[in-house]
Formats: sequence, structure tokens, C-alpha cells
Amino acid sequence: MRTILKNIVATILRFEARLLLSKYRPRIVVVTGSVGKTSTKDAIFEVVASGAHARKSEKSFNSEIGLPLTVLGLPNAWNNPLRWLETIVDGLMLYVSAQPYPSWLILEAGADRPGDIRSLASWLKVDVAVITRLPEVPVHVEFFDSGDAVREEKASLINALKQDGTLVLYADDPGVVALRARARSAHSITFGFSEAADVRAHGVEIIFAGSKPIGIRAHVRAQGDIGILEVKGAIGAHALMPALAAIAVGQALGKPLPETLLALSHYDPPPGRMHLVEGEKNTTIIDDTYNSSPAAAEAALETLALLPVRASAGRRIAVLGDMLELGRHSVDEHRKVGGKVVPCADILMTAGFRAREIAQGALDQGMAESKILQYEDAARAGAELEAMIKEGDVILIKGSQSMRMERIVEGIMQNPAHALDLLVRQDEEWKKR
Repeated sequence: MRTILKNIVATILRFEARLLLSKYRPRIVVVTGSVGKTSTKDAIFEVVASGAHARKSEKSFNSEIGLPLTVLGLPNAWNNPLRWLETIVDGLMLYVSAQPYPSWLILEAGADRPGDIRSLASWLKVDVAVITRLPEVPVHVEFFDSGDAVREEKASLINALKQDGTLVLYADDPGVVALRARARSAHSITFGFSEAADVRAHGVEIIFAGSKPIGIRAHVRAQGDIGILEVKGAIGAHALMPALAAIAVGQALGKPLPETLLALSHYDPPPGRMHLVEGEKNTTIIDDTYNSSPAAAEAALETLALLPVRASAGRRIAVLGDMLELGRHSVDEHRKVGGKVVPCADILMTAGFRAREIAQGALDQGMAESKILQYEDAARAGAELEAMIKEGDVILIKGSQSMRMERIVEGIMQNPAHALDLLVRQDEEWKKR
């Protein structure tokens, strides 16, 4: 019954969204991919909104309900039927009444199940389609026949692209670049670290304030122009990718590179995506708790390895939770991530049943058993971590959203009173779960 009601609500909201789009005809950017969608959407918003009235998907509203809600500019009613009824009425009133409407929509599209993006492409026409990384084993693969099926689903966003639209692609993934051939007459721009990228970053370095890491910096080249891109508050080369995608969108819109870089100076990386958080006892937390996939976990570990500890006795600690929705790939992918831990961390803590395979992978690659701690859930792992951290430690915390690894961050952050602003899933509906 709940699924039936959800489908009815989604159908009505989609119908109302189509009515509103036909009335106001905004230009539309849609972001999809398996890594970095929300961060990319936020960075693009800064670039587009610098010269126009724009609206973006709130948080990671990228579903069959979340996306129409963004078009309508209405909130999520969660599990309250009366509030959903009010939302539906409000959506209809938006169409029949006259009011200001954004000239640009910056939307995020996810694919939890087959058909999600194909359905979107059937009713939404897009001016700029952005496709980020599509790794071999993406998150949400559990409900698809294969990783190839996930990539094909996300690639179907190209079907929504207007004939005079622009396709923006992640240059460092050959499979993504190959999608250029499917864009028909659409213009395309690539971004990444590859020499062939139209928007290319190089010379990446960590920004420090004293011994404290505060962000990441790189030189950027775009159609002959050169500039310096800085992203504060997050770490890792892949933290630059959303901004590079935003620069590519800026190029598509004819914006000069200096103008785009100025707009991106206001970009604040969203919580839970390689976010830097001050921890207790003068520790540094890399908060990557929004979600997890094999590719993202490996990238996060590589970043952990780059950060120097802040005291002579400091350690690099990786706290890794279950990676969900991997289906038959689960055991192998968890063990592969465990193998990546060995050169990157001094101590491994795991949370969850599936994450035991991360521990096994680390053991198989030679990590001492005394350096591996395993716990059933995030609560127990967090309690043990709080007791063992010491000055100078650098702590990476990552896991799928259902593991609620942000609770570990809250337990060891220096100012837990700021959790509402700094951490993911802090609204009341999530707190009840």
C-alpha cells in the first residue's frame, strides 16, 4: 500500500512539475553519475546563480519525488499523508497563480533502480547534462543486472538533452568520454586531470593554515585561459572535481574563467563529502559519511595517506562502515577496499557485518591484527574511537548512509554544538531513525 501511495504522489508531482515547466520555460542543468553528484550540483549552482535567478535541488533530492519537488520549490512531506495532500494542492496553486520563477534549475538525478533516469528523460528537456564518474562497481548496483546496466541507465540522461544543448563529461573515465558519440548534434565539454580535458586541473596541493589542512588548490586551464582554483573545507584531489565540472558549465554558458573562479570562491562543499572537521584533542577528522562506494572509499583512503599527522605520536586512522547496495559484488569489493587500507592507515576500525570483509582484506595484505578493530555498528565503533584518539591523529570516517557514521563524527568533533551546520542528516526526520 505504501508503495502504491508513493507512486501516486510521484505521478501527481511529476504532472504538476511538467505544467510549471511549460508555463515558465526555465533553462535546466541536470547532474548524474555515481560519484560526486550533490557536490557538483552545488558548485554549478554557484556559477549559474552569479548572474541569474537560479534554484538547485535541496541536499540530495534526486529521486522520482525529490526532483519534481525541486521544480515545484516545495518541501518533502516525508511520511505525513496530510502534508503530502497540502503539497499537491500547493503545487497546483503554483501553476494557476502568477509569481516569480527561476530562470535556471540545477537538478540532481539519481538511479536507485532500472528506469529511474529513462523516466526522467521522458518528461524533462535539458540544456546542460553533466555526467560525473561512472566506476566499474557503482553504488546502487544491487538492483541492476550489472555495473554496465547502472552506467547505461545514467547515460540515458543524454536522451533528455536538447539538440542545441551541451554535454559535460568527466574526462578521466574513458567510458564516460565515449558517451560523446551518443550526444548527436549536442556540443560537449570534458573536465578532469587528463591532458585531453577541455577543463583541466594540474599541480594539485593541500592548503594549510600552519599545520592544519584547510582545503585543496590547483592550477586550471580552460580554452587557453589559466587560473588558480581553491576549494576550502574539503580535502582530496577528487574534491576539486565538482568545481571543475562547474567551470565546464561556465564555459558552456560563455562565462570567462576569472568570472567562474570568482563565483566558485563562494562554493562551500556540502557536509559529509571529504569535509574537514576539527576533532577533540587537536585531531583532524575527514568526514566522508554521506555515503560510500568502492571507488569513493579508495579515493578517500588515498587522501588520508597524503595528510601529515599533526604531532609526533599522531596516527592515520580509517573508520570504515558497510558499503550497501553492492549485491553479489559485496564481498569482493569490501576486501579490495581493505587491501587499499594497508599503505594508507596505521589503524583500521570497521563498523557493520559487511565491513568485516574490509578487515579481512587488510589482514590478507599484511596489516597486523593488533591494528584492526571490528565492531557491530557505528555506535560501538564511535565509543571505542572516542576513548582511543590522541593528539595529532588524522581520522577518516566513511560508510553508507544507513550506517549513520556521522554519529561517530558528532561524538569526537571539537564543537558538537555545530553539528547541525557541519554534519549530514541532522534534520528531525533523520534524527528519529
